[in-house]
Amino acid sequence: MDLKEQLHTHLKQIVRDRDPYLASSGHFYVQQYIREHLAQWGTVETHEFQIRGKTHQNLILNLPASAKNQKPPILIGAHYDAVPGTPGADDNATGVAALLELARIFAAEPIKYPMQFVAFDMEEYGLLGSQQYAADLKKQGQPIRLMLSLEMLGYCDSTPGSQRYPAGLERFYPNRGDFIALIGNLTAIPDLIRLSSNIRKVGTPAEWLPVPNRGLIVRQTRLSDHAPFWDNGYRAMMVTDTAFMRNPHYHQTSDRIDTLDLDFLTGVCRGLSEGIRRL
Repeated sequence: MDLKEQLHTHLKQIVRDRDPYLASSGHFYVQQYIREHLAQWGTVETHEFQIRGKTHQNLILNLPASAKNQKPPILIGAHYDAVPGTPGADDNATGVAALLELARIFAAEPIKYPMQFVAFDMEEYGLLGSQQYAADLKKQGQPIRLMLSLEMLGYCDSTPGSQRYPAGLERFYPNRGDFIALIGNLTAIPDLIRLSSNIRKVGTPAEWLPVPNRGLIVRQTRLSDHAPFWDNGYRAMMVTDTAFMRNPHYHQTSDRIDTLDLDFLTGVCRGLSEGIRRL
């Protein structure tokens, strides 16, 4: 099965109501689906945290480097919860599908860095899963080479004017929503440049934006699981199709598979696998 088919297969299983409180059976199903797929490549660890008396789980797969070394890991994360009442195809089944495929790719051909794949819960309630996880890593003194948050990767619109921006940025970036965006803190600038360049090499347009001061000036840059890593001093970036700045189905019941561009999603995933390999 090729990459596009693999991604589509994952989407068909993940795209469903899966709010942890109001659609708990869908949420549990997706959680188990992720666990089973990651378990093909190693032991899946559970990082538990408590919210309102309920236990939530981040799911973690660690992959070793190609050779024994003491390099810090590259962490790739994606949230698997969705807002109530939406099947969450782009937000964030696309990120989870890419996470699962990247785990498969890097398990088969390891790179010089160890890798950690994390499926975060409770992102839609205020980045709660990643907040807890980043804080725990910091407490343990765990260094990270780079954190990437995969946040909505599958919506593409090449119509002129289809891409919007926070005020001022429209002067510097394209007005067509047909690129993937990489948004990182200042320490991530060399990685932003390298990754976006390698994504372009596989044929997918890519733009990058460096953000000072933990993104506090442009709040829209903080709306995913990379933000707690910024707050804890880690080098991190969000990989995104820019969500509500482009996708009219954001947080709607209409966020379904048939609104996605699977060729675009496949190109993003392929570009990430090539780019991460070259970091």
